[in-house]
Amino acid sequence: MKKLSVFIIFLLLLKFSLILCSLTEASCFWRTKHNEDYEGELWTDCGFVLTMDPSPIEDDFYSSIIDFRIPTRKYEFFLVLFFATDEINRNPYILPNMSIYFFFSSELCFDTSKVIEFVHSSRNSYLRFNYECGPSLCYTLLIGPSWTTSVKLTTYTMIPQIFFGPFHPIPSDNAPFPLVYQIAHNDACLPHAMVSLMLYFAWNWIGLVISDDDQGIQFLSDLRVEMQRNGICLAFVNMIPDDVQLYMARAVIYDNQIMTSSAKVAVIYGEMNSTLEVSFRRWAYLGVQRIWVTTSQWDVSTSKRDFCFDTFHGTVTFTHHHSKVSKFRSFMRTLNTSMYPVDISQMRTQWNYFNCSVSKSNYSSMNHCSFNTILEWLSQDKFDMVLSEEGYNLYNAVYAVAHTYHELILQQVESQQISELKGMFYDYHQMVSILKSRVFMNPVGELVDMNQRKKLCGDYDIYSTWNFPQGFGLKVKIGGYSSYFPQSQQLHISEDLELAMGTMQVPTSTCSMMCTPGFRKFHQEQTPDCCFDCAQCPENEISNETVDMEHCVRCPDDQYSNAEHTHCHQRRVSFLAYEDPLGMTLACMSLCFSALTALVLGSFVKYNGTPIVKANNRTLSYILLVSIGFSFLCSLLFIGHPNIVTCILQQTTFGVFFTVAVSTVLAKTITVVLAFKLTTPGRRMRGMLVSGAPNFVIPICTLVQLVICATWLVTSPPFIATDLSEYGQIIIVCNKGSVIAFHFVLGYLGSLALGSFTVAFLARNLPERFNEAKFLTFSMLVFLSVWITFLPVYHSTKGKVMVAVEVFSILASSAGLLGCIFVPKCYLLLMRPD
Repeated sequence: MKKLSVFIIFLLLLKFSLILCSLTEASCFWRTKHNEDYEGELWTDCGFVLTMDPSPIEDDFYSSIIDFRIPTRKYEFFLVLFFATDEINRNPYILPNMSIYFFFSSELCFDTSKVIEFVHSSRNSYLRFNYECGPSLCYTLLIGPSWTTSVKLTTYTMIPQIFFGPFHPIPSDNAPFPLVYQIAHNDACLPHAMVSLMLYFAWNWIGLVISDDDQGIQFLSDLRVEMQRNGICLAFVNMIPDDVQLYMARAVIYDNQIMTSSAKVAVIYGEMNSTLEVSFRRWAYLGVQRIWVTTSQWDVSTSKRDFCFDTFHGTVTFTHHHSKVSKFRSFMRTLNTSMYPVDISQMRTQWNYFNCSVSKSNYSSMNHCSFNTILEWLSQDKFDMVLSEEGYNLYNAVYAVAHTYHELILQQVESQQISELKGMFYDYHQMVSILKSRVFMNPVGELVDMNQRKKLCGDYDIYSTWNFPQGFGLKVKIGGYSSYFPQSQQLHISEDLELAMGTMQVPTSTCSMMCTPGFRKFHQEQTPDCCFDCAQCPENEISNETVDMEHCVRCPDDQYSNAEHTHCHQRRVSFLAYEDPLGMTLACMSLCFSALTALVLGSFVKYNGTPIVKANNRTLSYILLVSIGFSFLCSLLFIGHPNIVTCILQQTTFGVFFTVAVSTVLAKTITVVLAFKLTTPGRRMRGMLVSGAPNFVIPICTLVQLVICATWLVTSPPFIATDLSEYGQIIIVCNKGSVIAFHFVLGYLGSLALGSFTVAFLARNLPERFNEAKFLTFSMLVFLSVWITFLPVYHSTKGKVMVAVEVFSILASSAGLLGCIFVPKCYLLLMRPD
């Protein structure tokens, strides 16, 4: 039962991979990785000496020189050289009647120190590593894939060397190493390509692990510029020194830095076979799980743990795009092992290629789980060697040398230095000048340029390698990058990949969680730009279009933000309208009091001959009643939608009519005092009373108020204003323009009322039945009480409530004047005429 469960799990893994392969239609293959290294082999470099001979190569030539076990990881290089030289030797248009071949020593692939010893021992042998090409011909050394170890050969060899490893930016001008030429494409666009991938997956918190050398520092500088330009931050930078002792002293620091960092994505850049690789494998052993973004040489298994279906994981590698060498597959199928002493089974343990079309056709049969079905399916796998980037570079390097030799022979023939093709070269400098400027088209149709200064950025294929249990890995092409396309189209991620991933979650790599709508980013001091807190948008501001907004957007004046600060809603216009219960009530009160005032005035006119009407100065009573009536009606100007006319008339009519009313009360009070205090006949003041001199108080006081109102209207007149302080409302009010002028009007009314109250208070105890001094005193007391209470209440409210307070104060003070002065008289006129 246990075995059956294991096979079922394995079957599910295969089914998932088949679906992914059938959708992507790209290089799709299982790679089998053993957990242990092959007998301790490292990523050692190889040096292959390339030369040619007029005679054909002996069938047992390679069998005689390969008298050692080829390192497993170097099988690809040997196979590429076998294939490339065989293809050239079969081509009648390149080096006709000549044979190109390579030779080497076993030390050239195992240890750099042995390589140098080999070179020393070969100085005086047939290799002759110097500027003199010797009696036969010049040699070319193919070195790689590690720059650090390969370049050590340049000190001891004085022959042209072609480096087939990844492009190295430092010696691109060939000044430090004039005899070393690189075949790979320029990697100047690699930082931008990686940043484009980060932007696609919304990764903005990235770790970086590089080698502490010129190449690593240059890459750090270029990558940091691209990241800063696109708002991506470095969570940490581990610069691994080449010195082993120094690295061991700092290893714990490097481990803690990457293990404690919140970055889920790390870029690793540098060479294998170094302390950088030691760190990489150490972190894998410690269980550090990251998405590694790197180059093709780091295409290695990173984890021994079980595979998780719900998470995107593994290694993302950028590999220079190159066409598939289709003839290489045929060469491998028909490989003559007696002529080329290699063990293909060694390669089968490294790479197994499952033909996607075969797998797809048999997918339906996988629904029935049985041991025989699984074994039958596994037996249908077809071995195919997919060239790595270094292998393809080595393939081009062989052709570069072949084209150089071919051009040298043609020049010799044209100059008549030789009569027949012998392949004997004596001018080393001529060979170098041809090699460094060689431009040719390789057999798969791609242009190869050896000019170091004209190296262009190459296109990239982006692969993802996912690790499976028991050392299996799935490598799938997920997209590509080309710097020659428009900015928005340079990075391409396969849509089929997104479909194949389904519900698979791509890990986020951010310093801070994204700010949701309604919040904005708030940066703290001395923190990277990618690290921030989220603060809710201020009042009446929103953030709803995108996440991680730097600034909130303010709603238009006629709109307001909802409680979540994600949307703007239309504000409701608010003013003291007639339709509102409050406005309707005040309007009805104003009309009722105005009607009541009209009735009182009618009664006084009807009974104008009665003693009580005559005794209290009929003219002043009429003026007071008319002014009170207009005071009631002027409150209607405060109700309804404000406009510029009503805003101007509100305060001026209120001030003028109340001034007339209060000054009339003052005139009546003065009249009462003069009537009862002046008892001596013939005096001048008695004449003033008879002539109606107190009546002049009304126009004089009114004129002063008119001057104040005119000054107000000229200097700072009232205007329509909107108040947005209330949530969800636009309060339309009449702004007074000048608050000082408004208080001057009130202050002037208050001084008149206070004067009237003082005079009436002094005459309150005068005799006679028709003395109204008490009523005038009480009316002024009510008037002053209303307006003294009005000021604090008015300034503590806003909107239509503030307007309602002023309207109510107008009605209350006017009703106080009407009730206190005229209600007792009406009672006598109507109820007690006797």
